[in-house]
Amino acid sequence: MSGETEVYFYHLESRSLEQVLPTLLERSLERGWRAAVQAASKERVEALNTLLWTYREDSFLPHGTASDGTPHAQPIYLTDEEDNPNEAAVRFLVDGAALEDAIGYVRVVHMFDGRDAGAVARAREAWTAVKDKGFAVSYWQQDADGRWQQKA
Repeated sequence: MSGETEVYFYHLESRSLEQVLPTLLERSLERGWRAAVQAASKERVEALNTLLWTYREDSFLPHGTASDGTPHAQPIYLTDEEDNPNEAAVRFLVDGAALEDAIGYVRVVHMFDGRDAGAVARAREAWTAVKDKGFAVSYWQQDADGRWQQKA
């Protein structure tokens, strides 16, 4: 059984992952949650690492990767694996990354590009799989202003 884990699906339409992810990570930290972001490749992890240092001139998000050492000390951990060395409460899955076991997280967030038919198909498959495992699942879509609206 899934326990208390909620699984969210965020359908990106009007804004890109690079525009949306930093804000969602900020909100996670504001809630007192440590976060893990799982990408599909080491190259993408490095791109996200750069993004979190440069997305805004007046601040950055405290984060690290395995190559930085002490991953357990990172409020936000970037990875291309299913590990959770920072004991994250929320896990963001981007670029089609998959997580075999969502138990132990407060929330798992699948983020997918609605303009990519392959990404939409993978999200549908993931939706079915987590629903079949008994997780509480919800679907969120961006409105024209980029705000999230719960659709299911």
